[in-house]
Amino acid sequence: MMMMTDGFMAIVAVLAGLALGTVFFVGLWWTVRRALTAQQPGLLVLGSMLARTGLVVVGFYSVSDGNWKQLLFCLAGFIIARLIWVRVLPKTQAVNATAILEGTRHAP
Repeated sequence: MMMMTDGFMAIVAVLAGLALGTVFFVGLWWTVRRALTAQQPGLLVLGSMLARTGLVVVGFYSVSDGNWKQLLFCLAGFIIARLIWVRVLPKTQAVNATAILEGTRHAP
């Protein structure tokens, strides 16, 4: 049976943090893009936040396994994922919120 060294576990924790960060920040990006056109944007944003946060909390808890060093390595991977995805995900031009609201609201 292979012995798990501290270095190996640190690499696993960083990779897990990268995966958790990717799911969290790509999910956030997707939610923000869809919220402007959703019929119930509040429900979409709330549901997405609860799902993403719950997944990350469970992931951090599982990876840490009671070891604060593994938790820090996982957090480092999560932060690295944020830095990567901020640069990779497409940027959109600033949108005039008033124009969007006027286009979606109908007179009573």
